[in-house]
Amino acid sequence: MKTAIVLGATGLIGKHLVEQLQHHSLFSKVVAVTRRPVDFGSAKVTNAVVNFEQLENHADVFQGDILFSCLGTTKKQAGSIAKQRIVDFDYQLQAAQLAKRNKVAHYLLVSSSGANGKSRSPYLKMKGQLEDEIRQLHFERTSIIQPSLLLGQRDHTRIAETLGSYFLPVLCKLPSLRRFKPIKGSQVATKMVEISLMPPQNKCFFKLDELF
Repeated sequence: MKTAIVLGATGLIGKHLVEQLQHHSLFSKVVAVTRRPVDFGSAKVTNAVVNFEQLENHADVFQGDILFSCLGTTKKQAGSIAKQRIVDFDYQLQAAQLAKRNKVAHYLLVSSSGANGKSRSPYLKMKGQLEDEIRQLHFERTSIIQPSLLLGQRDHTRIAETLGSYFLPVLCKLPSLRRFKPIKGSQVATKMVEISLMPPQNKCFFKLDELF
């Protein structure tokens, strides 16, 4: 019986992840980390409301067996790439550091296809730098999932993703573009649960075309 911590529990992937974990017999407790109170409708789910600007004061929240990190925002929502980095990089890294300190064994990160710490794209560079920092923490087990465009119902509209959901499925029929195929948030959540229950292995990165 495992205790799972979900960072970004109200996001596109996170909400599906919490739902799947709460119905899974091998998880006895799910800690859903959010900025505001949320009723998840399950006695198995504990809602941990935190101030992300003072995560150090919430170190006790990051205790368990597995940390699923699905936190993220967009440049448009945040207002600038610098502010987006605070959420997508700073908050996630600090949460990972707290989890490592609390001896959480397995860390699963939702990153992005094309993430590269040396990329010219500020977004992909930020994602790649986070991957690099996470690997340096040396969890007993680290799993990094690199999906492409995520599909599913959000609380807000993302124009680029809406357009991409129409055109990318056609383009990604080409073998060289399969790893950029759009995928549903619920499918990513399902794969994260599957990975968390796999026997320990040396593999760290899970690219979209390998998983789906």
